[in-house]
Amino acid sequence: MRVVLKDTEDTWTTIFRSNGSRYEEPTLVLFSGATNTACGLGQSAMGPFYCPGDRKVYLDTSFFEELDQRFGAPGDFAQAYVIAHEIGHHVQNLLGVSDRVSSARQRGGRAEANALSVRLELQADCYAGVWGYYAAQRDLLQPGDAEEGLRAAAAIGDDRLQRQTQGRVVPESFTHGSSEQRVSWLKRGLESGQIQSCDTFKE
Repeated sequence: MRVVLKDTEDTWTTIFRSNGSRYEEPTLVLFSGATNTACGLGQSAMGPFYCPGDRKVYLDTSFFEELDQRFGAPGDFAQAYVIAHEIGHHVQNLLGVSDRVSSARQRGGRAEANALSVRLELQADCYAGVWGYYAAQRDLLQPGDAEEGLRAAAAIGDDRLQRQTQGRVVPESFTHGSSEQRVSWLKRGLESGQIQSCDTFKE
């Protein structure tokens, strides 16, 4: 996890510098069960999450085991994708995207808020792919790694999770996007390496 975090820092520092700005590094917090955050109580049931209030990524140490056994998405790069996705939320915070979406969500109804949440999550998937593109350039990816990440993205799509837990799919209640959407945006980032290709709010 430390290796992945450090590599995301190298990637985003380079990207931000090329755009004339400075990347501020987040902190990764590992916890078990529950922990206090600037966003309230963080619990393992929430899965990994990013808190913009303290600029920290929170990760319960049991999640990767769940990713493997419950969601059927094993592998190093599947785990790296999860971390890179949360770092994507940090990038959104630094770029002001998170604040704009938060303001828009407060003005709209529940369905609109969910739709905005999906766009935010899909952009974080694309940003994870952008990191993966640069990791591949540095020969950090092995054959099959990208497929592991794409399998993980498919495994945690809202439609698949809803089908598993409630036996039916309710698209208007999605908050992260379908398996197909998550795979598509992660792949877009992996193939382009460009944050400009990750504008989920225009498509």
